[in-house]
Amino acid sequence: MLGDAKVDEHGNVHSLKDSNIAYLDKDGEDREINISAAICFLRGKAHEALENRSQALQWYKAAIKADPYCYEALECLIDNHMLSFEEEVNLLSTLQFAPEDGWLSVFYSCLIKKYDKEYVVEARFTELEREPCVSKSSEVSVSGTLKDNTDLLACKAEYYHQCGEYQKCFELTTMLLERDPFHLKCTLVHIAAAMELGHANELYLMACSLVKDYPQNCPSRCPQPQRQQAFLWYLNQNSIALSWFAVGCYYYCIKKLDQSRRFFCKATTLDGTFSSAWIGFGNAYSVREEGDQAMASFRTAARLFPGCHLPMLYIGMEYMRTHNFKLAEQFFMQAEAICPVDPLVYNELGVVAYHTKEYQKAVRWFEKTLSLVPSTVNERWEPTLANLAHALRKLKRYQEAISYYDKALALSTRSLSTYAGLAYTYHLQDNLDAAITYYHKALGLKPDDQFCTEMLTIALADECTRGDNPV
Repeated sequence: MLGDAKVDEHGNVHSLKDSNIAYLDKDGEDREINISAAICFLRGKAHEALENRSQALQWYKAAIKADPYCYEALECLIDNHMLSFEEEVNLLSTLQFAPEDGWLSVFYSCLIKKYDKEYVVEARFTELEREPCVSKSSEVSVSGTLKDNTDLLACKAEYYHQCGEYQKCFELTTMLLERDPFHLKCTLVHIAAAMELGHANELYLMACSLVKDYPQNCPSRCPQPQRQQAFLWYLNQNSIALSWFAVGCYYYCIKKLDQSRRFFCKATTLDGTFSSAWIGFGNAYSVREEGDQAMASFRTAARLFPGCHLPMLYIGMEYMRTHNFKLAEQFFMQAEAICPVDPLVYNELGVVAYHTKEYQKAVRWFEKTLSLVPSTVNERWEPTLANLAHALRKLKRYQEAISYYDKALALSTRSLSTYAGLAYTYHLQDNLDAAITYYHKALGLKPDDQFCTEMLTIALADECTRGDNPV
């Protein structure tokens, strides 16, 4: 069924039969179907169905190389995280577009991983929104821009999510779904943004809508009028998996983890290449500290999606939770090699260095974390500021530590460790009045904290001694 053609790791097909480019006229449309690309794409889908992902990868690359307009092949490569960022860039550099289709090359560069500098990515979006895109047919030429194109706006929303601008992402996806409720990529980003913002009501409504819109049951033997519905069920496995993923996200958001795991499992059963479902499945176990099940999910995701750094990152977090810092560091470094621009990776490397008492290295990692935060530092990064202050305190750089503690408190006033660290830093400087003040603030958040209680007692005793023996 797959034929005798061979393909190498670069997507080059070695077959005389397949090397002849054939086209199928699409009855007056402006493009023709490249039969060679179509055959390569179908071979890729067949290998993917057989779980031979290495061969599927090569055939998808062959399809996009045979015809740069074979968008489906590129979509499979990107959505299934089959390539690293460098491999995606190299693949796009080999594609040859017609002069009037230069905008398509820019659009493809917006689809792949957005690991370039912020201004480079923004420039691509701006270029596509301004540059006229010309479509020519035998009778008429149509020109327009992609400013309101839903696919481009979905890519922008995805970029906002990557940058941690969840509110902006959520607002954009809400607007897009009002325009096109069945845009699945936008729906996935919308669910992710709602999860980060804790919008449980929105997740509930989205889950109900998705479950209602897509059929859930397909009988093994259908009466004649129902056969079309059954056929559509088979064609919409990804959509159905997304429905159950949304349900799982809702239960995860409201802390009902048993139900969350059940629906994440259902999503991965329906679509074994659903990366977000595998990661959600692992996190639902990780929250309950069920490490073996969490690691199994993350390792499956790492095997299936070699171009995604998140499985490696979460595996490292699991090892760090069990105080296996050497293995944790190895997996964090692998995640860093795949995605060198994710601040969270460097934050975790800093935490590992802090636990292994390499405080100078910890400071470097935390400083790099803050340098990579693409937007204004918000409450999400308060722990990083506090961690950096802790590391500076260990190095006896007290004034710098106090400065970062103050920055952390400006973002969140509900952190016990920040108040305790700031109080202890003032205590080490022999500034007892400030130390006592912040010990009291820390104990206001947790009255039974042993460290703050003991240190407050010592500080008060020192203050009394100083009062009895004035200098």
